[in-house]
Amino acid sequence: MGGGQKSEHLLVILPFESPNAIFDRIRRNHPHIKITFYQLAFTDTPWKGRFEVPREIFQDATFLITLSALPPSPQDCPNLELIHFTSAGTNHIANSPIYTNTKIPLTTSSGIHGPQIAEWVLMTMLTSSHHYALLHKWQNDHRWGQEDKSGIGLLRNLHDKVGQRLGVLGYGSIGRQVGNVAKAMGMDVIAYTARPRTTPESKHDTGFIVPHTGDPEGKIPSAWYSGTDKRDLHHFLAQDIDHLLVSVPLTKETTHLLGEEEFKILSKRNAFVTNISRGPIIDQPALIAALKAYDDHTSPMADGGGEFSVAPEADMKADTSIPGIRGAALDVTDPEPLPKDDPLWDAPNCIITPHISGLGSAYVDRCFQVFEVNLDRREKGERLINVVDRERGY
Repeated sequence: MGGGQKSEHLLVILPFESPNAIFDRIRRNHPHIKITFYQLAFTDTPWKGRFEVPREIFQDATFLITLSALPPSPQDCPNLELIHFTSAGTNHIANSPIYTNTKIPLTTSSGIHGPQIAEWVLMTMLTSSHHYALLHKWQNDHRWGQEDKSGIGLLRNLHDKVGQRLGVLGYGSIGRQVGNVAKAMGMDVIAYTARPRTTPESKHDTGFIVPHTGDPEGKIPSAWYSGTDKRDLHHFLAQDIDHLLVSVPLTKETTHLLGEEEFKILSKRNAFVTNISRGPIIDQPALIAALKAYDDHTSPMADGGGEFSVAPEADMKADTSIPGIRGAALDVTDPEPLPKDDPLWDAPNCIITPHISGLGSAYVDRCFQVFEVNLDRREKGERLINVVDRERGY
């Protein structure tokens, strides 16, 4: 299938500077491949001709590595055999003619984001539970906070993560690494997937795995849940979850997957909700309402404030009658960029970052590592990894 030394053309269109060291590595291992690079900023619909890449450049391309740029039509890429995306998902190009009108294999960089996103998840989780906004304000004020009795009382009442339950809604590569780190902190981890994972083999991670990370064999969760309807989802959310990680792909079925009903179930434990997936998965007005409900029923116990309020956590050892959820950490919003006047900015106990949790110095190299794994597999006639199922949307 790989054609031995048959000449092939790799076209790379990315919003980064040319990764020359990576290109040199590919040339060493695959000397028959010619590489062409274009630097191009991200656009929402790049296949509609809003960029300066000659259409003819696609004509003899065998492979395309891209974030979003695609040939305008199937006729423009008659020799294209594989498109690799540097993103974990493909929802941003799901309406393109290449996606809808061809069977060209599409692969993603799913699996590369686990280490850095897991660190962001734990950072924001601990920033909230350890009331870092208050601590940072003390430092900015050159104030030794020990004399702040209400603030010290707040800190004495915080709960560490030992024994708390993390619910991972979408146990993919990112969810597995978050589960890995959370387990090391003494948390219990439960997983939710669309399809049942009833055998040991079905729980394995078959995608790209950064060495020494994740949960390759699926042994971390103490329980697995699955389903595609609201009843199944609600059963999972009712499992005494203290922290909910949202890491499902955005599809028509997962749009507004979490809304008023779901936040009401999560209020049983006043869960902390983290979304690193896509903004539209959460009904934002419902999230804001759930955050306000908790904040309205808890009184700030410290002076000073900060980037987000410092309301106390409810008792983590028992169900609580306090409504709402105690906090949220969002690296994604709906829409993006979030307008300056959007009420989400002022939602209590909510951390917002501008879709940066996956960024890091290893990002580009790991994206290409997935492609190189598939180059080797293709030449050996083996099955590719991280292939998009167009029907499922991921």
